Amino acid sequence: MEEEDDDQQNILDLVKELVNRLLSQNPQNPKPPISNHNPNSHDFQNSLRYAIRILSSRLTPSIAPDAAAIAESIKRGLATQGKSSQALTLAELYNKFASKTGPGSINNKWAVLYLLKIISEDTKIAQNAPNSTLLLPNLGLNELDLSNESRISRDFKRREKGYDNGVLLVSKDPENLLEIAFREFVNLVKEENEVSEEILVRDVLYVCQGIDGKYVKFDANVDGYVLSDSIKVPRGTRVMVRKLCELGWLFRKVKGYISESMDRFPAEDVGTVGQAFCAALQDELSDYYKLLAVLEAQAMNPIPLVSKSTSSSNYLSLRRLSVWFAEPTVKMRLMAVLVDKCRVLRGGAMAGAIHLHAQHGDPLVHEFMRSLLQHVCSPLFEMVRSWVLEGELEDIFAEFFVVGQPVKVESLWREGYRLHAGMLPSFISQPLAQRILRTGKSINFLRVCCDDRGWADTATEAAAAAGTTTRRGSLGYGETDALETLVVEAAKRIDKHLLDVMYTRYKFKEHCLAIKRYLLLGQGDFVQYLMDIVGQELSEPANTISSFQLAGLLESAIRSSNAQYDDPDILDRLRVKMLPQGTGDRGWDVFSLEYDARVPLDTVFTESVMARYLRIFNFLWKLRRVEHALIGAWKTMKPNCITSHSFTKLQHAVKLQLLSTLRQCQVLWNQMNHFVTNLQYYIMFEVLEVSWSNFSNEMEGAKDLDDLLAAHDKYLHSIVEKSLLGERSQSLYKSLFALFDLILRFRSHADRLCEGIYELQARTRASSLSSQDKTKSQRQTRDNLSEPGSWFSDGRKALEQRAGEFLQNMGQELEEISKEYTVLLEGFLSQLPVQQHVDLKFLFFRLDFTEFYSRLRPGT
Repeated sequence: MEEEDDDQQNILDLVKELVNRLLSQNPQNPKPPISNHNPNSHDFQNSLRYAIRILSSRLTPSIAPDAAAIAESIKRGLATQGKSSQALTLAELYNKFASKTGPGSINNKWAVLYLLKIISEDTKIAQNAPNSTLLLPNLGLNELDLSNESRISRDFKRREKGYDNGVLLVSKDPENLLEIAFREFVNLVKEENEVSEEILVRDVLYVCQGIDGKYVKFDANVDGYVLSDSIKVPRGTRVMVRKLCELGWLFRKVKGYISESMDRFPAEDVGTVGQAFCAALQDELSDYYKLLAVLEAQAMNPIPLVSKSTSSSNYLSLRRLSVWFAEPTVKMRLMAVLVDKCRVLRGGAMAGAIHLHAQHGDPLVHEFMRSLLQHVCSPLFEMVRSWVLEGELEDIFAEFFVVGQPVKVESLWREGYRLHAGMLPSFISQPLAQRILRTGKSINFLRVCCDDRGWADTATEAAAAAGTTTRRGSLGYGETDALETLVVEAAKRIDKHLLDVMYTRYKFKEHCLAIKRYLLLGQGDFVQYLMDIVGQELSEPANTISSFQLAGLLESAIRSSNAQYDDPDILDRLRVKMLPQGTGDRGWDVFSLEYDARVPLDTVFTESVMARYLRIFNFLWKLRRVEHALIGAWKTMKPNCITSHSFTKLQHAVKLQLLSTLRQCQVLWNQMNHFVTNLQYYIMFEVLEVSWSNFSNEMEGAKDLDDLLAAHDKYLHSIVEKSLLGERSQSLYKSLFALFDLILRFRSHADRLCEGIYELQARTRASSLSSQDKTKSQRQTRDNLSEPGSWFSDGRKALEQRAGEFLQNMGQELEEISKEYTVLLEGFLSQLPVQQHVDLKFLFFRLDFTEFYSRLRPGT
């Protein structure tokens, strides 16, 4: 301590000596040298304090250390003030000063020039200042100041927060209170922190890579990284460490998902979309690793104390980490949320779930999710491109929203492919997905069912029109418009090509017309001739009928009608089909026609569709059979076949009874014929022809095969519903067939009546012959009609008696048939007005437009 005091006293003496010499050499000082002056004089004390201020200043200049620049600045200032001679003198002196090197020379020349420049500027300020103690306001005193300097410092402190002539006044703390406070703060920090901040920063960086630090470790109980309670750190530091470690917890979750997905077996549990998702996450983690590498480099620099100035701000603290981690935490939190959401999802479902999180207002989040989805959706969009342009379902891991399954060729369109709603991403609308499904399905239908290769050129044209290539497209997430354009162009061209193939190459319209003409009995001459030649054969028991014989009869009907001029391919498809036989069935009950719809027509005319056609055919065939039966009855009972002059010799009562029975039979026939004729007109014209006309118009307006199938289903449904064959018309259908069976039973009674009358005519003619011819005729008649019950086995009286009994029985049977017919018809007509289909309601008005049936109702 004594040595330090001696040094300080020596320094003070030297400073006084320097001040004394400078004052004695000042030409403006009129006073004698220091030896003749009092050291306590006012000028000496001011100069001494001024020198001490300069020597005790610790402030660093704010300019770069360049001696030449400072010299040039001083010369420029002198020249500006009009002191050119002094500027030249300064330049000469500076050249001599700068040229001196070696021992004894001054090395830090720029500092000397800077000091002189500052003193010069400060002198000018002091000349205008009211108090000379305010020299060099940017400087401060140190411990070398005199005892009375403390008073000046205290006076300066009172003014340090104010301004004097526009200059902020600052002074040095004479008691070093700031230094003492800094030392106390450092000691306090060391007492409160068992672990330094540098170590905690490195631990946090380890944690953010999923590695336990020295003090911050993963705790499975709380599922997070924690700083042990045994470590002594302030509560604020502990809270900040916990917040920063959230990034490590999120990283652990994301990294664990990636590792789990890549190690998962079999691969279909992850899929291509899942692999793309993991690759996108890995790319984001690569950028994250780069950030951590930069932060680890900064963490090597020590954290400066508050009291120490540092030339570099390239250090890392917990607060700085919180700033660096702000953006990575947002991204990592998003990735962790997506990992939890997509853990059990695959394919399109995964892409759709990620897309839902992209609907965010934050630009950072939106752009991050968009970049992520571009990687994730890449396999999905490649599947779409391959499907709509090539018909290839490249879906190894069942991730696509179009699902294929092995089916028969005729079921390829209806059942071969379908949409999987669970795999449809939310950024693809349902109509667009349906169009994508149909486009690829059309290509496969053309390739497999139609054996067509023209679709390839059509797909190339569609790709060119949409602005992409057939092998590699530019489709990706966010380009929904481009995707829709490609699908629309491909669908429009491929669907048109498919319909052209169906209409031109496979003659779809011609085959539909052929089914209408033959299965729906629209070819009148063919149907009439067929019914004439097969009637006798079909009247036999079903188990005795040969299908080969019926096929020959069908061929005869074709060659005997205008059907012979049809396309041979169409005629070759028309065949006889025998339905399953039941007990007591006749040929009429099991006979039907079928049409062989081959590939690709069987896509439209499926087994279920042909079964509906068969049901319609059986109904129409039954209706035609009833009509044919009534025509046959008329042929046997018409007036020119049964003449009244043959019965002139009969008794009057028998004759009246005969005429009454004939009249009763004809009236009943007229009623039945009226009903059948109107019903047949309704079926053939208002049902079949109207439905065909609508179907033809819809065929012309169809844009794709689905439209064509829908039009045909509508056509077939219309026929079924209007023909009383629908589910809602079953009771009406049963009533109608009961009427048909009654009409057929009437036909058998009419035939029996006519046969009896013909016998009576023959016996009456025989009685009018000559005796010889009469005897011969009776002998021949007895030979031919000698079976039991024949009218000619007895005499004339017996003949008339038997005839009367026969006519009476026939009259009673016809009366019973008439009453039953009236009841059945009334039941049928009563159901028509309550039918839901509008055409069936108006069928009643057509049948009863003259109130013919109304008069038959009881009580009318």
